[in-house]
Amino acid sequence: MRVLGVDPGLTRCGVGIVEGAPGRQCRMIIADVVRTPVDDPLPDRLLALDREIRELIATHRPDTVAVEKVFSQHNVRTVMGTAQAGAIAVLAAASAGLPVGMYTPSEVKAAVTGSGQADKKQITAMVTRLLRLDTPPRPADAADALALAICHIWRGTAQDRLAAAVRAVRGGGFGRGGTGTGMGAWGR
Repeated sequence: MRVLGVDPGLTRCGVGIVEGAPGRQCRMIIADVVRTPVDDPLPDRLLALDREIRELIATHRPDTVAVEKVFSQHNVRTVMGTAQAGAIAVLAAASAGLPVGMYTPSEVKAAVTGSGQADKKQITAMVTRLLRLDTPPRPADAADALALAICHIWRGTAQDRLAAAVRAVRGGGFGRGGTGTGMGAWGR
C-alpha cells in the first residue's frame, strides 16, 4: 500500500509518501514541505497547495491519503489556515477517487512512538528509525507527514476492511459505488 501523508498547514504543509504493509518494513518514497507565501492572497495560497497535492497524487499514485485532523488551538487564525489546508488535501484525494483516513496528533504519536504524548523530536527519531533513513527528515512537518502515512498503514488498513465489511452488510458491496447509507454521493 502506498500512502500520502499530509500534515496540513497554510504556510508549511508537510507531505510524505510511504509504501508498506502492516507488519512489514515501510519505505519512504518522498518527503517534502509545500510552502505558500504569507503575503499572497488566501485563494492563491489554497490554489497553490491544491496544485502541489494533486501533482503528488498524479506523479506518485498513492492508494490512499492520510490527513491530520485539526484540533482546537488558542490561535483561531492558525486553526483556520490548518483546517483550510486539510480540506484542500481531502478534496484533492476525493477528486482522485482516493479514500482518506484522518488521525488526531495523539493517534499518530501513539502509533509511531507508542506514546500519545511524544514530542516532535521523538516522532522524527522514530520515523527515521522505522523507515531506516540515513538522516532525519527535515523540517519537522515532513517527518510528521511520514508519521501520518505510517500510522495509516499500521492502523488504517484494518479500519478500511471494517468499513468495507459494514458497507457489504448494509448492501453497499465492497466496491466504491455504495455508501451503505442510501444517500449516494451526497451522504459520504
